[in-house]
Amino acid sequence: MHSQMGLAHFWSQGDLVTHITAAILAILSLASWSVILSKMLSTWRASRSQEKALAGFWGANSLPEALETLRRDDPSGIFAGLALTGAHAAQAHQQNAARGIGAGVNASEFVTRSMRSHIVNTQARIERGLTFLASVGSTAPFIGLFGTVWGIYHALVGLSGATQVVLDKVAGPVGEALIMTAAGLFVAIPAVLAYNAFTRANRLVAVQLDGFAHDLHAYLTTGVRVGGNVNLVDIGAARAGRQA
Repeated sequence: MHSQMGLAHFWSQGDLVTHITAAILAILSLASWSVILSKMLSTWRASRSQEKALAGFWGANSLPEALETLRRDDPSGIFAGLALTGAHAAQAHQQNAARGIGAGVNASEFVTRSMRSHIVNTQARIERGLTFLASVGSTAPFIGLFGTVWGIYHALVGLSGATQVVLDKVAGPVGEALIMTAAGLFVAIPAVLAYNAFTRANRLVAVQLDGFAHDLHAYLTTGVRVGGNVNLVDIGAARAGRQA
């Protein structure tokens, strides 16, 4: 009996619907793990270089030097892109404040609009893939359950013509059909755990980005660095602690 039970026997006894369901779960698993590994790498790179990048930015002697330092030390481009956007907006307003569609708009409002637009685009970029992980985590168990129900139905149909049904003939096909439920959970659980972890990591990045945006805005519009000689990393950490 044991030689007739297992994944190979279940696959050989399954029909087209069973095979399609198993293939869908396999594709979802591969796709979700590719998203998980990709976002793990990007999140690790961003967190590893964040403190050094911000400290180097505020420790530079000039704005061009600060932008170059941030661009070099921030491989994720999250903070470097915001700094470049803000600096370009401040420069563009200074050069074109008296003409064009920006006439009459003060520097603070102009820089704020540019930086806010960049923050929205950045948040959309770092959250890319989370919707897919959430969808996999919520649908994979039901796909596996469908495969189980169909497998049990297929097994019972195969036994319908038997004159005598014993436990051995029922337990094998039904047990093999339950493999689909386990496969659905195997696909869903990593996706759900990864979604929660990346959501928390993105929330922390958003807090740091918001703090950097406020301090950078004050510097670009007034020429005064918030906090004087206080390191921005300490300011962001304090802000994150208050919000927590």
